[in-house]
Amino acid sequence: MKLAFAINELRTERSGYTTTHLALRALRRGHQVWYVEVGDFALAPDGRLDAYARRLPVDRINDVGELIAALNATVREKTDLSGLDALFLRNDPAPDALTRPWAQLAGVNFGRLAQQAGVVVVNSPDGLYHAINKLYLQMFPAEIRPKTLISRDIDAIRDFIDAVGGAAVLKPLRGSGGHNVFLIRPDDKYNFKQILETVRGEGYVIAQEFLPEAEKGDTRLFLLEGEILEVDGEVAAVRRIPASGDLRSNITAGGRAERAVTTDRMRHIADLARNQLKADDMFLVGVDLIGDKMVEVNVFSPGALHAAERVTGADFMTPVIEALERRVIAARNTSGSGQHRS
Repeated sequence: MKLAFAINELRTERSGYTTTHLALRALRRGHQVWYVEVGDFALAPDGRLDAYARRLPVDRINDVGELIAALNATVREKTDLSGLDALFLRNDPAPDALTRPWAQLAGVNFGRLAQQAGVVVVNSPDGLYHAINKLYLQMFPAEIRPKTLISRDIDAIRDFIDAVGGAAVLKPLRGSGGHNVFLIRPDDKYNFKQILETVRGEGYVIAQEFLPEAEKGDTRLFLLEGEILEVDGEVAAVRRIPASGDLRSNITAGGRAERAVTTDRMRHIADLARNQLKADDMFLVGVDLIGDKMVEVNVFSPGALHAAERVTGADFMTPVIEALERRVIAARNTSGSGQHRS
């Protein structure tokens, strides 16, 4: 299988990222692997879809550290993307929204072109377009979502916070990694305006009822093709504990990962989320759970899958690559070629 990963920028890639571990697992299964930055796509006058991509060597890579080193040492080469079997969109549009707005939808738009050229693209570019910001959560059943207001109106936000008891979480509609996430408490009236102006400066504000369980962290649960990712009885989930004095449990924001306990309620939430995820053809997602609610759906580049491997001892990367292999085989059979691309 010829597989490419679309990322934001090479300079931001790290050995602990889920993308890196997926790439290493694909290499170990004998696949050819490329990396493409979202600024390196090109559409030729004749309609050919190219990219200035970096191909990883099939040898000399034994671990994720060597993979990152090899990636940085590899020269970009012009590559015809229609010759790929699969393109895995792993770029996060949120960091690009303010600093590189032109790059925000590049993965989605060029992913559509690759799909039209017969390449298997995950997650679905059309599905990702619908999930471009946190408004996507509102498409899921109300039973599994916290009470939420999305607005830029200061009075409306203040009234909502009062209605839910004076405690709420404020965060930008566009954002990831715990960026500009604030907890408003009943005694924060003097800081409210300053906090709101900070979040509102990035556009729409999400005001979400505060779930008391949030102070103990959240659970990142992974779903593969709409089903909970599970290997030999181990569930791909991780309990993320925030650093002392911090609301954010994101590992990139200083949170730590612990083994998660999977409850019947978590499985029920996954059951209710499945129809929407499958309708949008979301191949691999991470849902964040607090108490009995789903507070976020991460569909662009959900991280912490390797952390789930570390705390459980299970191999969760291989099933993801295997599922992608099955999609490629199914696509070949549908096209009637029956041939592996060389």
